[in-house]
Amino acid sequence: MARKFIAALSDSSLFLREWLANPQHTGAVAPSSPHLTAAMADWLPLDRDAYVLELGPGTGAVTDALLKRGLREDRLIAIEHNPNLAKLLHKRFPRAHIINGDAWHLDQLLRDCPECITQVGAVISSLPLLNFSQEQADALGLKIRSILDSKGSWVQYSYQIGRRRSRGTGEFRLVASKIVWFNLPPARVSVYQK
Repeated sequence: MARKFIAALSDSSLFLREWLANPQHTGAVAPSSPHLTAAMADWLPLDRDAYVLELGPGTGAVTDALLKRGLREDRLIAIEHNPNLAKLLHKRFPRAHIINGDAWHLDQLLRDCPECITQVGAVISSLPLLNFSQEQADALGLKIRSILDSKGSWVQYSYQIGRRRSRGTGEFRLVASKIVWFNLPPARVSVYQK
């Protein structure tokens, strides 16, 4: 129990440090709560061989929930912009495909993977889309649409809980939306499909 507490405290301090260094790219001041991570992990694809793309994994709170929910580590691709957080993720999840890069280049980054990944069963995103322009969010949405399986889901959370739709989701239909009150701050998890 003490080890878990120390790890959580370490993650929180690293997260806060990185947020202070670049608040535009680090969208939260603390890692996601277990309630938020569980709400996102609920949307893993039924096909256990499908790849799952995680955007903006931070310190790996959502990543850990995805793996605990049954995602095989070797089927996880995570794109993290921050090199310090990417290094931490490499240590924690050695069999996952951790990519230090920009999510807006996800199509090229996936093509450059050893297996050249062209399709994923789900996109799990913690990106702070409200920090980016509508045009940037729309561009990302189109890239997500192009790599998402026909029955796949894009799971996105936002701290703007009054809005049911996130930026960039105009080409998707909203299939579920839920407010997670037990998170700092509360967040809305929205799920989109083609």
